[in-house]
Formats: sequence, structure tokens, C-alpha cells
Amino acid sequence: MEFEVLSPQVIALLCVVLTFCLHFLLAGRKIGLSQGRRQERAEWESGRVEEIVRTRLKQSRAVLGGLVSEQIAPLLPGFPFDPGDCRFIGKPVDFIVFKGMNEQAIEEVIFLEVKSGVSRSLNDQEKKLRDAVRAGRVRWAEYSGNNKG
Repeated sequence: MEFEVLSPQVIALLCVVLTFCLHFLLAGRKIGLSQGRRQERAEWESGRVEEIVRTRLKQSRAVLGGLVSEQIAPLLPGFPFDPGDCRFIGKPVDFIVFKGMNEQAIEEVIFLEVKSGVSRSLNDQEKKLRDAVRAGRVRWAEYSGNNKG
């Protein structure tokens, strides 16, 4: 199999074409960055970014407020369980209530989800946990780290 040797003119032409393509790509990148900066500046000057930041801060505060209210729920008036029987977990359920634990007589274990604010519906994980408990798919297990085999 023989290979043809390219003439110096063809090599020079290829170099010119590659150089042109490289310059074209770099110029396109520079123009794109410039337009992006102009658009960011226009959004900032129009107050749109401030609105976005304000909205995100509001959402963040709502989430934090929900987390705090979930954790202090046992201390609020009207809470249906003894606060000393409640253990905060957070995910996938807010509390596990060991009813009667303060009297050293646990009679029931309750998975408790606290809902506050606007959203009062269960997410998918919470629904799956609720369904597993209702279907009796709950069991006791023990683990000892020094078991071998």
C-alpha cells in the first residue's frame, strides 16, 4: 500500500483552512461571551436578578421555617403525644414516637409526619413509608458488630 505525499501547496492550503476555522471558532466564542455579559447586565439593571434573588430567599426561608416548626412541634400546645416519647428523624419521616417511653412502658411505635405551612400533602417517599406501615411490612432486627460469618 502506497501513500501519496502531499505537495507543499496542499499542506499550506490545509493550514490556511485550519487557521481560518480556529479564528472563526474563537471569534464566535468571544461574541457569545460578550452577548451573555450584556444580557446579564441588562437583567441586573432591570431589577430582574434582584427579583430572582428575593424569590429564592423567600423560598429558602419557608423551607427553613418548616424544618424548625417540625422540630419544635412536640413543644407546641395541642401536640397529641408526650414530647419525651418523640425522637426527631427528619427523613423519610419527621418523628418516631415511642408511646409510653417516659413511663418505661412502650405500648406503641408511631411514625409521625408533621406538616406545616402551605404544603400538607405527603411526598412519594412518605406515602411509600405510610403504605408499608399500614400493610404491616415492619419488623424488628438486631445487629451486633462483633458477629462473624
